[in-house]
Amino acid sequence: MNMKTVRQTAREKLKGFCRVCPECNGKVCAGEVPGMGGAGTGASFKNNVVALAAFRLNMRTIHGAKQPDTEYELFGQKLSTPILGAPITGNNFNMGGALNEEEWAEAIVQGCLTSGSLGCTGDAPDPTMYITGVDVVTKAGGRGIPVMKPRELEEVFKFLRHAEEAGALAVGMDIDAAGLVSMAVGPKTKEEMKAIISNTSLPFIIKGVMTVDEAEIALEVGAAAIVVSNHGGRMLDHTPGTAEVLSKIAKAVDGRIPVIVDGGIRTGVDVLKMLALGADAVMIGRPLITAAYGGGAEGVALAIRRMTNELKQAMTLTGCATLNDITSNVLL
Repeated sequence: MNMKTVRQTAREKLKGFCRVCPECNGKVCAGEVPGMGGAGTGASFKNNVVALAAFRLNMRTIHGAKQPDTEYELFGQKLSTPILGAPITGNNFNMGGALNEEEWAEAIVQGCLTSGSLGCTGDAPDPTMYITGVDVVTKAGGRGIPVMKPRELEEVFKFLRHAEEAGALAVGMDIDAAGLVSMAVGPKTKEEMKAIISNTSLPFIIKGVMTVDEAEIALEVGAAAIVVSNHGGRMLDHTPGTAEVLSKIAKAVDGRIPVIVDGGIRTGVDVLKMLALGADAVMIGRPLITAAYGGGAEGVALAIRRMTNELKQAMTLTGCATLNDITSNVLL
């Protein structure tokens, strides 16, 4: 199996929902939600890609970083790469349903594990989709992260119990999905977030932080990590790209909890840029959809390994022996 074959197969299985474009930049699929596009004009999706592409790298080749180490540790779990699988669900209405929810979750969780990474499972209008993902995490010995939508508190507490029973490494919330019209979801107050986080023994990840003030709130309410994310540009039109806001957020967090980021990351060079902007790790979404539909768990593992190898090459060419060496000095 190779990425060319994976992409060809994915294009067939995703027909009518994703064109598997040579460059996944949100231009052709603008407004296609449900589907794989960005909301409205698609500006937020496109901004993710454009903002990241705008950064330039300083090439350095007189150094000893000959065999870069990409090992990363998250919540006590040692990983061989800082590239994680993002939480995604809704195969029937977003991706055409060639994979059912269990097949999808299996591809992401097992593919990530095979590549030395971690995958997240997601949530959708039908709560059984969240449960299906949790069941896959259970079968993986808890080596996965269930991520729920900002549902009503009573349901959130039930979902926390499911994640705990699965022995999950952590649990999270897609707070940036607060505007979904297809679900009973909405924003959460600071007090509600405190109640949610204090109601679980698991590390809690808040996904969807795009401003310094909300990063500070996440710290205050006890989040164990945050994900800088605009939900792949699928919720609010005309937000900045995540690469535009990342450095300010990372500076405010100041290493107190992990800062993860997603949005427009397509290559290992993109990963390097995000780490140089202050992220500790990244999450990948759309590229893993192509990988899973084109090759199942094997395709996902192939995609993550490819990006990790690209990251290693970029580290060699910028003089970074470890992830800790990737600082703003890498950027022009």
